[in-house]
Amino acid sequence: MLVMASERTSSSVRRRPVKRDAVADRWLLLIMVAAALAVASSFFNPAAFEPKSQRARQMTMAEARASNAEVPIVTKARVTAAPYRFRGGPAERAQAVDCLATAALYEVGDDPRGQRAVIQVILNRARAPGFPKTICGVVYQGFDRTSGCQFSFTCDGSIRRRTKHFGWSAARRNATRALAGRVFADVGRATHYHADWMVPYWRDTMIKVAKVDTHLFYVRG
Repeated sequence: MLVMASERTSSSVRRRPVKRDAVADRWLLLIMVAAALAVASSFFNPAAFEPKSQRARQMTMAEARASNAEVPIVTKARVTAAPYRFRGGPAERAQAVDCLATAALYEVGDDPRGQRAVIQVILNRARAPGFPKTICGVVYQGFDRTSGCQFSFTCDGSIRRRTKHFGWSAARRNATRALAGRVFADVGRATHYHADWMVPYWRDTMIKVAKVDTHLFYVRG
């Protein structure tokens, strides 16, 4: 009997580590599943990969306007751009005019100064590092990505709607003159702009050089 009791005791001692190992294995499996779910959820949430500095600030229109008003316009940083020299044949020029006019019309409507400002920004980008080298390339940069377009009308569905005729003639005229060398000095060499009722993530990394109606214009710092 003592031998049997001893055997039972020895057997139970040998089995205890097995039970502890099984419990540990189950906890490890649960941790691995939780980690896998966390990784998977991040793939379905693209915002998780965005730097905090690039996430849109949640502000009302009034708050955004007040915030933007606190940022001074640095006039000494507003350097007049050189006349744009278009290189291309008649067909390429006609296409560039259409791209410029479309962007100007969709971005600011029929406002003549606003149109000239937007057109100047596009020309400035075409000559700046980090942007496409053609006018239409600048206008439609990132149009195939819902969050990557440079001009909102190219990816928010506006481009699929019929172009407004009111202001179209003026937009084409302003585009043609800009390609012929006319410069809109009021925005200098600005490569970025936004409406005053929003605060883009990049605002504080750039220098504000102008305001045209409700749009603010910036150069790189």
